[in-house]
Amino acid sequence: MRLAVEATVGVTDVVEKMHHTIQLGHAPLGASRAGNTGGLTGFVYRSIRGTTRLVGQGLDAGMTPIKMFLPEEASSARRDAFVSVINGISGDHLVRTGNPLAMEMGLRYAGSPLDPEQPEAMLEAAGQTVLTGKIMVFVHGLCLNEGHWTRDGHNHGLKLASDLAYTPLYLRYNTGLPIAENGRDLAGMLEQLVKSWPQPITEIAIIGHSMGGLVARSACHHGRLADLDWMRHLNKLVFIGTPHHGAPLERGGNWLDYALDLSPYAAPFTRIGKKRSAGITGLRHGSVTEEQMEFVPLPADVECYAMAATLAKKRTRVSERLTGDGLVPLHSALGKSKNPARDLLIPENRQWVANETGHIELLGHTGVYTQLREWFE
Repeated sequence: MRLAVEATVGVTDVVEKMHHTIQLGHAPLGASRAGNTGGLTGFVYRSIRGTTRLVGQGLDAGMTPIKMFLPEEASSARRDAFVSVINGISGDHLVRTGNPLAMEMGLRYAGSPLDPEQPEAMLEAAGQTVLTGKIMVFVHGLCLNEGHWTRDGHNHGLKLASDLAYTPLYLRYNTGLPIAENGRDLAGMLEQLVKSWPQPITEIAIIGHSMGGLVARSACHHGRLADLDWMRHLNKLVFIGTPHHGAPLERGGNWLDYALDLSPYAAPFTRIGKKRSAGITGLRHGSVTEEQMEFVPLPADVECYAMAATLAKKRTRVSERLTGDGLVPLHSALGKSKNPARDLLIPENRQWVANETGHIELLGHTGVYTQLREWFE
């Protein structure tokens, strides 16, 4: 049990230092100055370490549920953030051991849970009177939840709903589970939603950030294999900072740890070893199926768009390949590959790049919203 506790604490340190490195805007090479994060972010990581150590004290075997240690005085947003990070780091283990902290997949509308079998039931709770036939589903990334789509008072989904009459739905899911498993579950959930929607559906669009884009692609793959009806309504897929061809920092941690110490962005990953969740290891190659290296093209009859970012002021080969947005190289986010057989073939006019922008900053970037609106108009 002590080994499990120390492993969890160690991986938490990795994630926090990676997060702080990105915040500092490090150059791609050189010694890392990363330490501990502050504010709400720092609270989340401190809570994880403290809670994990509390659980470890006095236990000889198994994992006692740590839900009781969640700070009662913390806001719901802080508690949700805490649980989201825990699930990203070891969500697959939480499920295997029946831990109550394991998140279950679900859709939310206006902050309230949505039952895919009874979507009208949410109207009264949300104070709404009508659902449109245009559905937009937002899928968050690793260690995040639906609340992270709101940054600095801005929410891409709410703004698009106001401007273009979409019904925005937000997915919450356990990001530590295999991407293919989450994709399969999302495909089934969307099928039930389509069957129960109270009026004819004219359009479904999915917007995925980071890992969320891979989960969306996996859902399309499973939906196509099972010939699910919701795929006939899918009109657009938008990927925001999605590692379609993997995240090299994760891949490198698997076979060349010593070399990663050369980069402050990579150094934290040298400690991750075998402690990573299935969700994290799935980012190694951007896997969307159970087969790690299987290539799945984008659905041919769906408009697909890709948004990427670079921390650099201008695009260069070094900034594109070594830093990208701090986590995802530019070409990976745009779905480009040296191997023509693995290129996602997203047209140039459906690609957009933000300079001097980090991976998480894409969620609240005004330029992202402007481009989204232009594409959806």
